[in-house]
Amino acid sequence: MLIKRKISDYLVFENESILKALEKINRNKNRIVFIVSESGTLEGALSDGDFRRWLTSSDAYDLNEPVSVAMNRRVVSMPIDSARDKIESLFDKSVDLIPLVDASSRLVAVAVEKEKGISIGKHTISENSPAYLIAEIGNNHNGDIALAKKMVDLAVGAGADCVKFQMRDMASLYKSGSDKDDSADLGAQYTMDLLSKFQLKTDELIEVFDYCKDKGLTPLCTPWDIKSLEVLENYGMEAYKVASADFTNLQLLEALAATGKPLICSTGMCTEAEIRQSSDFLKSKGAQSVVLHCNSTYPTPFKDVNLAYLKRLEEVTGCLVGYSGHERGISVPVAAVTMGAKVVEKHFTVDKGMEGNDHKVSLLPEEFKEMVKQIREVEEALGAGGERVITQGEMINRETLAKSLVINCDLREGEVITRDMIDVKSPGQGLQPLYLDRLVGRKANRAFKQGDFFYESDLKDQKIMARDYNFNRPFGIPVRYHDYEKLASQTNLDFVEFHLSYQDMELDPADFFSAPQSIGFAVHSPELFSGDHILDLASDSVQHRDRSIKELQRVCDVTRGLKKFFPITERPVIVVNAGGFRSTGFVEKSERPAMYEEIAKSLAEIDQSGVEIIIQTMPPYPWHFGGQSYHNLFVDPKEIDDFYNEHGYRICYDVSHSMMACNYYNWKLAEFTKTVGHCIAHMHIVDALGVDGEGVQIGEGDVDFKELAADLKEYAPNVQFIPEVWQGHKNEGEGFWLALEFLEAYFLKSA
Repeated sequence: MLIKRKISDYLVFENESILKALEKINRNKNRIVFIVSESGTLEGALSDGDFRRWLTSSDAYDLNEPVSVAMNRRVVSMPIDSARDKIESLFDKSVDLIPLVDASSRLVAVAVEKEKGISIGKHTISENSPAYLIAEIGNNHNGDIALAKKMVDLAVGAGADCVKFQMRDMASLYKSGSDKDDSADLGAQYTMDLLSKFQLKTDELIEVFDYCKDKGLTPLCTPWDIKSLEVLENYGMEAYKVASADFTNLQLLEALAATGKPLICSTGMCTEAEIRQSSDFLKSKGAQSVVLHCNSTYPTPFKDVNLAYLKRLEEVTGCLVGYSGHERGISVPVAAVTMGAKVVEKHFTVDKGMEGNDHKVSLLPEEFKEMVKQIREVEEALGAGGERVITQGEMINRETLAKSLVINCDLREGEVITRDMIDVKSPGQGLQPLYLDRLVGRKANRAFKQGDFFYESDLKDQKIMARDYNFNRPFGIPVRYHDYEKLASQTNLDFVEFHLSYQDMELDPADFFSAPQSIGFAVHSPELFSGDHILDLASDSVQHRDRSIKELQRVCDVTRGLKKFFPITERPVIVVNAGGFRSTGFVEKSERPAMYEEIAKSLAEIDQSGVEIIIQTMPPYPWHFGGQSYHNLFVDPKEIDDFYNEHGYRICYDVSHSMMACNYYNWKLAEFTKTVGHCIAHMHIVDALGVDGEGVQIGEGDVDFKELAADLKEYAPNVQFIPEVWQGHKNEGEGFWLALEFLEAYFLKSA
């Protein structure tokens, strides 16, 4: 059983819609959500079965009705402080999720039967969670409270999820009753001497615990004796770490289990039989625990680490497993994560030469930070398994490098496609060669010209066609010079957005437009220019920045030239990805203001008469032609708003980009829209998946379009938009027509 305190995917307010509840049911994969009042009081639940019963009992149903009309008010809950075995007793074949409430009946957590793990503060440690990274300060503060607090600050900067300390009552812990024992062996005498010098007083440790919480970091502590445990319980410690030396101490384990708090247990110096016995003992007491593989040698030789034991440890204990390391360096804990470790603990110090056993096997702050970085990279690379899907980067390269099925003759609609009509050619912009046999023998659902690609829709009986649309704001589509006439003629567009390539800038628009057009236009500046130059007005390189200014000046000149063919638009907008990316990682937040100033200075050098440069909102991981980058500017809504207020540059609100930023930084898209709404000049409305799934078909990603439409109506009314679906222009704009069909339901113009 896993108790989850992060419950947003399981919670719906009673005045929210049934549709919202169904979306959360889909998201949490547990077939149920819990309904709460505005104050958070548990009022009921909605399961798949509850929804079906409501549906079949209603003459006319509306998914926008409040979920309270369909919820089941007979919901069984348990107090959050209930014994684990009492919570588990409620699970049966039909119930695998139990709501947990506080003394005021407010929903504060859920117990999940089929997941194992623990929750500590804001963190859930489970099979699907990132590794929980503990900086073990222990007594490495050497008795100095100021140093202890400094180490907490350094641990925060290094990316630790938690810092851990130790507490001992020397009088009850050692048989001599003090820190002096003339009969003790040398090793014990050395240890007692260190403890007598370097322990913090109890009130000092409590002060450090509070300091951790002020810094947003969870404090943990290892109690080495019952008296220390009593002190920590009185303080309100959220969980406990069990030292390897105490994993066979059933008296202490029983006291720890009785607290009901999660336990993280190290197994160094224990035989497998002892590990099994202690683990079974904790289970019999209803304890929730994670077990750490550990070798208690300081430092541990690499040959003795035996990381392969992690898998067996999981089998032996039936618990989630982790790793507590005393070897030098960071390679072993990083490798442990690849083998399933969900907790990693490493000693932490500011000076490996300080007095004390632990310092020499500890990581310095910069080393711990590098370990965190590598673990997070490895976790990202491990993925979730399951069926292989083509990534966004692969899709980009597939378009360029793969092959497609191409017709080698003209063909009328309704005629049969034969094998001899089909060639396999590059690039990969059409139907993959794998589908050749499925094409042969089909009647063409459209007319073909020699050299046309086949598309997935050619395997269907009917083709998606454009029609006239009815929106509550001006709408358009992205086009290039060469496909403008074919695409624009199919529907009632208010304008088009020309997506220029650097080669398009060398073309003469007069070769494509013989007379003034009756619709408006906008321009999207190229990002890539000849010689692999990616536009960056904030570049560290003066040479790169100067060329970016010159290239953007050329874009302004081209745009002014287009105005004679599109006279309806007096001051066309130019959408610009202004720069601020890096190839190696994100810059520090403190560096960003200077980069914004570079953008402003660069833009000031450009003649913008008759045009308006607008800056596109950006995702954290943009796709450039050289691969994926890290973007720093025009990602944060507050910074976007500040730049507008200071310099007056409006924005292109790219919903896909900003949704990915919200996913990455845990922001709300609704708040993003509210913050930037007043400075939006133009929009790319499109969906997004995760943090880098850019430009996916509308309705197939993470954007809540009902909410977005309401927010845009309030904060950015009448602002024009295009559906910037990736590769939407293919097959005569099929992707655009699908997107507009979807969006019309949300942005429909009132009669």
